[in-house]
Amino acid sequence: MSDSGYAKDVIVIGGGPAGYAAAIYAVRAGRSTLLIEGLQPGGQLTTTTEVENYPGFANPITGPELMTAMKEQALRVGTEFVNDVVESVDLSKRPFKVRVGKGEIEAKTLIIATGAEAKYLGLESEQTFRGRGVSACATCDGFFYRDLKVAVIGGGDTAAEEAIYLTNHASEVFLVHRRDELRASKIMSRRVADHPKITMKWNRVLDEVVGNDSGVTGVRLKDPRTDEIEELATDGVFIAIGHQPNTNFLDGQLKTDDAGYLITAPDSTQTSVEGVFASGDVQDSVYRQAVTAAGTGAMAGIEASRFLEEQG
Repeated sequence: MSDSGYAKDVIVIGGGPAGYAAAIYAVRAGRSTLLIEGLQPGGQLTTTTEVENYPGFANPITGPELMTAMKEQALRVGTEFVNDVVESVDLSKRPFKVRVGKGEIEAKTLIIATGAEAKYLGLESEQTFRGRGVSACATCDGFFYRDLKVAVIGGGDTAAEEAIYLTNHASEVFLVHRRDELRASKIMSRRVADHPKITMKWNRVLDEVVGNDSGVTGVRLKDPRTDEIEELATDGVFIAIGHQPNTNFLDGQLKTDDAGYLITAPDSTQTSVEGVFASGDVQDSVYRQAVTAAGTGAMAGIEASRFLEEQG
């Protein structure tokens, strides 16, 4: 797949909202742009049934429909696509080298938009009902549980924040934690304890998600100390045990924070290596929304083009 020494102006790694937006902006700036989609073209949104919070759609749109529209737009403006997986990159000098299964490609600039994966417990039932009552994003899906009961699994700040957010919609929120004390910060733990809609389920782990063809109907919880089982009726389950940025292929060549998210300069998508930019959930541990991912993707596309202009 080698381009015989010809380096693309921009290579975008990742095919979610951040990657598509980055490609659209780079192409429209007149840059030869190649997007490598990876294992999951469209990113996490391809597993989301309905999207109601992406601006511009008066009626709900499915995640796959939204991603298909973004890809078609990127194709229309002139983005080249490669349906392959990046195995490694060499960022030691420009042009950068990107190794995929079909060969090697060179890039004058790189935009990393590989996203982050929500951590799941690995239960078969959890995967069975994923997108049908099991979610890892309260701000994405909380609206669908208005006046319903939900369970949040976890004990850190993420779980506490998800539980508190869900009280804006759900009638009751069960926060399930394997210990008798939250790992969350003191202020978040206090907010959880003081909230009238949140019921703690201490010393419990999720043993199984229960449901039918219509979706989730409850959870089976287990006390790890005694193996005692408790059945709990809920309409939804939110897994809040953290996210893992998709950066293994970088082999430590870019600086990350303690959680593994790529560090970018303030008010910029520039990473620790000049000419390499990062956008979307791979560098955003706070918002993790499609619209913010697309926004930082646009920033990366603009910054990559400006960098090339400055380089002459």
